[in-house]
Amino acid sequence: MREKQLRLIVAFHTTACAMATERLCKKHGLEGRLISVPRQITSDCGIAWSASPEVRETLDRFLTGAGIETAGVYELFL
Repeated sequence: MREKQLRLIVAFHTTACAMATERLCKKHGLEGRLISVPRQITSDCGIAWSASPEVRETLDRFLTGAGIETAGVYELFL
């Protein structure tokens, strides 16, 4: 079984915001990927962005600058 790692999880109100985050991160070379929302989190849409916790400040800055609204930002072992 794979060892769990600490991940930054960004939940969204809409699928459109999740998809916009994926495009934004790919454009700026930030690692991460879309995942199903973990059970520990409630979210309006079923998609979240998973990334390394080290990119939190950069990701926050990009999301704010792009006007992408989040439903919450969490750090979980996945």
